[in-house]
Amino acid sequence: MRTGRVLAAALATGALLATAACAAGGDSATADTDTAASTHAERAVPERPAGRQTMTPMTPTAPASPSGSPSGSPSGSPSPSASASPLTEAGAQTALITAADLEDDWTQVQNADTWKDSLVIGQVDTADFLTGKTDAADCQRLLDALYDDTLLGKPSGTSALTGFQEGQSRLLYQVAAYQQADLDQAWDWLRSLPDTCDQFTVTGGDSGQRTVQVVEASLPDAGDARQGMTVTVKGTSDGNPVTLTLDVAAVRVGTDAITVTNGGLDGADHDSTKTAVQQGAQRLEDVTAGRTPSPTPSQSG
Repeated sequence: MRTGRVLAAALATGALLATAACAAGGDSATADTDTAASTHAERAVPERPAGRQTMTPMTPTAPASPSGSPSGSPSGSPSPSASASPLTEAGAQTALITAADLEDDWTQVQNADTWKDSLVIGQVDTADFLTGKTDAADCQRLLDALYDDTLLGKPSGTSALTGFQEGQSRLLYQVAAYQQADLDQAWDWLRSLPDTCDQFTVTGGDSGQRTVQVVEASLPDAGDARQGMTVTVKGTSDGNPVTLTLDVAAVRVGTDAITVTNGGLDGADHDSTKTAVQQGAQRLEDVTAGRTPSPTPSQSG
């Protein structure tokens, strides 16, 4: 933790937490907040495509899952998966979770690829970083990845994406194949974020100055390695204070990986994130091993 930077951020902005979540369509506690978020998405910065409106994928209760375990393999680096079959387009689609995997009132949507969070649009204030611009660049990369849905970089092979909505909550789920070296590099970067980007300030965009905080989060013992964190973005929307909270999770299975972003302006349901990770990792392991994923309890019951 960079004490000097954290103190500077704390004196400048107070202990602010911020959380971000994908959203578009679907109103919530206040239609005003939702409309404001949508408006921001449409006014996205020129260099960024507009599309995904700010909302929150919170999560309902899901099938019982094991208690969260440390977000990574014990050795600090993922062990290769026993399966070696290349991920095909059909396999990626099969590996996607369904609403039945999440249970409760989650509804699968058809436009998840258009979701964009306007609150993460902006530039990282380098004044928060006493160690130079390298850390600031890592945090900027995080914001850009959350907006573009490229948490682990651009896939080298096939990929598939789906999304779910429950009230004002949104959950975006992706499966993709990567080159080993690219995935290793992206994984090292992802693991460093809770330290490198624990708290920083964002300026620009339509949302003004915002405070961002990144905190490591535990995930179920799934796949070859896993990394979880909760990202909060605190700012204003049309003059009203708002906080975007996003659970962000990634799980490796060989050179394939799943990523999950879940949350919104009402917060993030961590249980749904863990369920998506647990169910999704098992489905991906089955697919890459040439097996047909077993039906979820709600599907078989």
